[in-house]
Amino acid sequence: MDVKTLLLHQWASCLDEEDWFPPLEKVLEDITFEQAIWKPADDSAMNSIWELVCHLLFYEKRFLMRFLGETANEPQAENNKSTFRLPTETLENWKETKQEYFYIHRELGKILAKSEHEDLYRQIPGEDNSLVLELKSLALHDAYHIGQIVFLSKMQGAWQGKRSI
Repeated sequence: MDVKTLLLHQWASCLDEEDWFPPLEKVLEDITFEQAIWKPADDSAMNSIWELVCHLLFYEKRFLMRFLGETANEPQAENNKSTFRLPTETLENWKETKQEYFYIHRELGKILAKSEHEDLYRQIPGEDNSLVLELKSLALHDAYHIGQIVFLSKMQGAWQGKRSI
């Protein structure tokens, strides 16, 4: 299996193809607005599901804008902590955050799928690494936070517990 095929598989398993962990689209499918903003009362350091999705969206959107050379449109943050910041807490904004994340993730997958071998190793302006290494890191980052989202879902009794594999 070549690097591109491996990375495409890894990228898809973060969004909509189940593998060793459930994909984010499936995990968020039945999460209500109330569940999305919930945080355990005894752990103020823990982020909410929505905050985690905002964090994932921030890094994927920033990378996409840098890849496309649209750095003027990339999201900005003072530090990593501020990447978890929510927009105004409304049901509509929760839905929009999810949809934007799914869209950005799919756009990055399309770029990867269309990339030739030499494109995979091209340096991306503003990034430390090439497309293949940045997407590998983003996929691992997604997988880590998907685990946190599943844990938060389980804490609330929202995890349906059914998996296809």
